[in-house]
Amino acid sequence: MLEGPKVSQSELAKRFGVSQPQICRIIKNKERILSEWQRSGDPERKRKREGKDAALEAALLRWVEGARAADLPVGRPLLQLRAKHLGGTLGRPGPEPGGGWLARVAAFKKPLAEKGDAEQPPAEHWASVVLPALLRSYVPSEIFSCGEAAVPLPAGCPGERLTLLLCTNASGSEKVPLRALGESPRPRCLRGVNLEQMPWSYRAGSPGGLTAPLFAEWLQEFNEGMRRQGKRVLLLLAKHEAHPYLQLSNVRMVFVPLAATLTQPLDRGIAGDLKGHYRRRLLRWLPAERGVGQPTLLDVLHMLAQAWGDVSPGLIASCFRAAGFIPDAEAASLSPAHGLLGREQLDRGGEPAEADGDKGMAEGEDAAELAAVPPCPSEREVWRSLATLRRYLECQATSPDLFQAFYELEDAVHMVSAG
Repeated sequence: MLEGPKVSQSELAKRFGVSQPQICRIIKNKERILSEWQRSGDPERKRKREGKDAALEAALLRWVEGARAADLPVGRPLLQLRAKHLGGTLGRPGPEPGGGWLARVAAFKKPLAEKGDAEQPPAEHWASVVLPALLRSYVPSEIFSCGEAAVPLPAGCPGERLTLLLCTNASGSEKVPLRALGESPRPRCLRGVNLEQMPWSYRAGSPGGLTAPLFAEWLQEFNEGMRRQGKRVLLLLAKHEAHPYLQLSNVRMVFVPLAATLTQPLDRGIAGDLKGHYRRRLLRWLPAERGVGQPTLLDVLHMLAQAWGDVSPGLIASCFRAAGFIPDAEAASLSPAHGLLGREQLDRGGEPAEADGDKGMAEGEDAAELAAVPPCPSEREVWRSLATLRRYLECQATSPDLFQAFYELEDAVHMVSAG
């Protein structure tokens, strides 16, 4: 209207029901108003409303743009979580962000979906061009993939299943400790356990399993672990509403397109191998010999940690190679790594030397001394002793590495008892 035939300011004021000074101010600031309107990208916006914290709003807006660029959903719960995190980073802890302010920030930039799917690279292009370019900057030990897997719980445990968050690198040299998500917020069997020193971690999840806040917490811990090691790594994961995008100091997050999700290494056999080892350990639980009832949630978590340790680096490297998640130059150099000796190897090479006990016995040995030799403990007594030792470690352990030695001892007892 301002570009058309000249109309007096008084006439414009009458037509729009405003005062003449308002029309005067609008004409005077026309260029600035049009510039801000075009930059906002929202043609329906009628008022320019500033937030109370411009720095926080700008930081949250940059994060929203990054999430939209990755074609990720940006909902109110995730915005609230990110706003609180950014507020703490900027030294501005405060009350919960209001819904109106969050909605305005989320609507500031239109979703990429409105631009059309034709602009998004297809899965074939991503797998053949984008992914190889990413992998060239990293060695296999710096390429990680993560995802979820569900395992059933035996009778007597709270809930029907656990959701496991699995993460490992392409060489199989670093398997991140399991994060288990269950239904019970405070399981009774975990009372008194030094949870900070366990080779696994447990959180109460939603009925659907993983949530965005829980995954964001895990991401921060994973990034801190990489920072302590002085490593910068690539993390490949599937697009999901429970997988928020975070800008991290030592972890570069890259989302695999939905059409290419089935090619991820965890779906190539890593998760299945873990579940197979877990089922084998469940079947090996013999209540009659152990003198206990059904395994508790604490027993299950230890079995899962052992099963995760049973997944060999060679298998992991093969799954990454089959998924194309290893640089071509490195794929040929990765050979299946040798893990712990198997049962058959131990049977072949670990047989005790035959010896005649009568030859080593002094002919005149006193019968009273023989009677004082303690008898061989039964299997039930051995398992009770192992349970006592594990409980001691659960309460007093100073490092998760102690449990690896305990798990190996337990496996050795299983082999001996199985004959």
